[in-house]
Amino acid sequence: MSKNHRGSGIRSLPKHGRGTCAICGKTDIKVLYEKEINGQNVNICKFCNAHLKNEARNAPAPAPAAEAPAEEAAAETPAEEAPAAEAPAEEAPAAE
Repeated sequence: MSKNHRGSGIRSLPKHGRGTCAICGKTDIKVLYEKEINGQNVNICKFCNAHLKNEARNAPAPAPAAEAPAEEAAAETPAEEAPAAEAPAEEAPAAE
């Protein structure tokens, strides 16, 4: 297995890959992971990278849950409107 973030893999980087993490603000730490945060590509440390991955993995998936109720509501809406539209039309002549 390749170890890209150790030894000869980081020797060519400025300051051997060390700097200040854009998230936690630690200084002189290896900032070897590029992430897009607020529309900007920033370098972050190993610990912040792991934290972001854990948050993404543990977060509930909103897309499938949001689509299911929308489809159910769309399917029920025409069925509910049709009887409601017919009922007042039949009642209106009887009332006059």
